[in-house]
Amino acid sequence: MKALAVAPVFIPLITLLIGIMLRPYHQQVKVVSLVGAALLTLVGIRLVALANADVVLAVQLGGWEAPYGITVIIDRLSAAMVAITGIIGLAAALYGLVREGNPDVLRNFHIFLHGLLAGVCGAFITGDVFNLYVWFEVLLIGSFALIALGGGRRRLSGTMTYVVLNLLATLVFLLSAGLIYSSTGTLNMGELGLIFRAGEAPPAATLAVVMMLVSFAIKAALFPVFGWLPASYHVAWTPVSALFAGLLTKVGVYAMIRIVTLVWPEYGQAHEVLLWVACATMLVGVLGAAAQNEVRRILSFHIVSQVGYMILGLALASPLAIAGAVFYLIHHIVVKANLFFIGGIAARMTGSERLAAMGGLYAKAPWLAILFAIPALSLAGIPPLSGFWAKFVLVKASLADGFWWAAGVALLTGIFTLLSMSKIWNETFLKAHPQGEKAIRIDDEMRWGWWAISGLAAMTVLIGIGAGPVMEYAIAAAGQLADPVVYFQAITHPGGR
Repeated sequence: MKALAVAPVFIPLITLLIGIMLRPYHQQVKVVSLVGAALLTLVGIRLVALANADVVLAVQLGGWEAPYGITVIIDRLSAAMVAITGIIGLAAALYGLVREGNPDVLRNFHIFLHGLLAGVCGAFITGDVFNLYVWFEVLLIGSFALIALGGGRRRLSGTMTYVVLNLLATLVFLLSAGLIYSSTGTLNMGELGLIFRAGEAPPAATLAVVMMLVSFAIKAALFPVFGWLPASYHVAWTPVSALFAGLLTKVGVYAMIRIVTLVWPEYGQAHEVLLWVACATMLVGVLGAAAQNEVRRILSFHIVSQVGYMILGLALASPLAIAGAVFYLIHHIVVKANLFFIGGIAARMTGSERLAAMGGLYAKAPWLAILFAIPALSLAGIPPLSGFWAKFVLVKASLADGFWWAAGVALLTGIFTLLSMSKIWNETFLKAHPQGEKAIRIDDEMRWGWWAISGLAAMTVLIGIGAGPVMEYAIAAAGQLADPVVYFQAITHPGGR
């Protein structure tokens, strides 16, 4: 079990090292990347199966017991996040098999991809605040390299915005970790949870947690610290922006869910602040999308608005609401990454990302139109797709707790999301291309990308059709988060159960 618990980190790290050693051999690097992503996906699926059988894996690395050792812990939420990370990494690796383009960019993409996956998975499985900071640093290094791939003035400008804001968030996180250690004497998440729940946390520790949540809010692109995301994500190469859209903000959301449910499990002042932030994030994000005229800029603002739904579930704090947030995380990672992949293919075929310069794809590529419609309708919450069930649960939880206005904001955001998706559909697929059909390029080199987007679209449909088992899993995960007795026991008695 120890090997399985650390596999989500070691597989991408080993893949990264092999890729570096094989760097002169472009095709071999692609194959290694694909195999590494596939292995990570298989490990994630195995972890979900174990978690679904109520097994919590907990390992202390370095020969030291908790709270002094390096704690790795995988419960239901962690297992699901590792599995989804592997799936998105595999889709990105498939998309990156394109034969055209700069071979150096393609090779470096496959190498840096696994550095990013290692950092993301490490953040999902760590049980220690300092190591959470370390894994944030690892994923940031990978993301800095990925977003700058290919160079160019526009891309480097977006990269600088991304780097500066994320480094600021990381600095705040590091300061908060130092403050919480000086005030409590520990950085182990389980021990911190016990201290806060017992009412023994000093004021400095509370301040440290607030600072930590601010840093996570920046990384999750919550209102009012979201501006860096739509200014940077759209400039990256398509598989990079899809990776970022699917995974990076969700690491911040995951960290917020983990910390808040450990130290402030019941609805109170902190949750009230989160509730207002969630609603503002939904509205500002969706209204920002309405003002854009480029596909990936529209989709970038929708990342912001959709993150608001996840934080809404955390803010409400009821078991049903937290289950809705978990369901939304699973659904949104798949849907949003796929929309960025599809947007990239559409731009490649039409020669532009500007809606005014696109068009004619429904007649020339009807299958792409269908593949876009599936995640787009899911994002808007149209039944029976996955997004409908995620929104339905959160609206139901809002009404059950008496927050009818929050439910109204969630529904209104869904309506505006549908309008944005309709705008992309009309401009990209229905209207004629401004330069005629001959301007549309049927791209045979992207066949692996087609496999990636088809697989993700199928997942969206399956999650919607199989919403019952997924919701049962999310409810059980919410139970572990709301009452983390198993989490504490797993840290105290390593080895899983």
